[in-house]
Amino acid sequence: MRAVLFDIDGTLIRTGGAGIRAFARTSELAFGIPGGTEGLVFHGRTDTSLVNEFLIRHRLPVTEGNRTLFLDTYLFLLAEMLADHPGERCPGVAGFLQECRALGPAPVLGLLTGNVRLGAELKLRAHGLWGEFELGGFGDDHEDRDRIAAVAKSRVERRIGEEIDGWDILVVGDTPRDVACARAIGARCLAVATGGIAAEELAASGPDWLVEDLREISASEVWSHARNGRPSGHKSMSNRFLV
Repeated sequence: MRAVLFDIDGTLIRTGGAGIRAFARTSELAFGIPGGTEGLVFHGRTDTSLVNEFLIRHRLPVTEGNRTLFLDTYLFLLAEMLADHPGERCPGVAGFLQECRALGPAPVLGLLTGNVRLGAELKLRAHGLWGEFELGGFGDDHEDRDRIAAVAKSRVERRIGEEIDGWDILVVGDTPRDVACARAIGARCLAVATGGIAAEELAASGPDWLVEDLREISASEVWSHARNGRPSGHKSMSNRFLV
């Protein structure tokens, strides 16, 4: 295991819907469309794909200018909302990060998120977490999460100075889309049910490990099982599942 890549919303932090509210307010302020983001599905999506869907839904030109206007307004509003109500860290995050750093050799810690880079920074700085990560793949790298995963893998390889197999990467996320983008680069996936998606639905997406939150499994446990190859079967460990 050479790297661990974390999703942000619902995995590392919960913002209480600040991003969704900022999107909705942007629709009204920048484009004069109250309620213009109703019906958009935000779980596991990228900011850029959401902006494109918004523009198409409202028959607005899908231009770089409109995308920039939306995202610049969104980021300004997001910063204001996070300053008032930053939300909270998800349970077990601090301990899991500390355990990862204590492993020998320590893996590269990075991000794999649909947030544009500045949005990711705003959210994580509000919780003192931005400095925990060395690199990442972000929503402004591509609108497709699978392509973002490939970008993140390439950045890991540049950081360590060699090509690696996807199986040497662990992706930690809270949605089936996180599992899917892990598979797109051949990575393993630890799913956490901290983002509002039920454990049963996450299990159906086929992660390698599934826990209610990161307090239920340690980085050393993941590493121990990873050394033994691909997990097989379904093993229950109190409230914890290894899939």
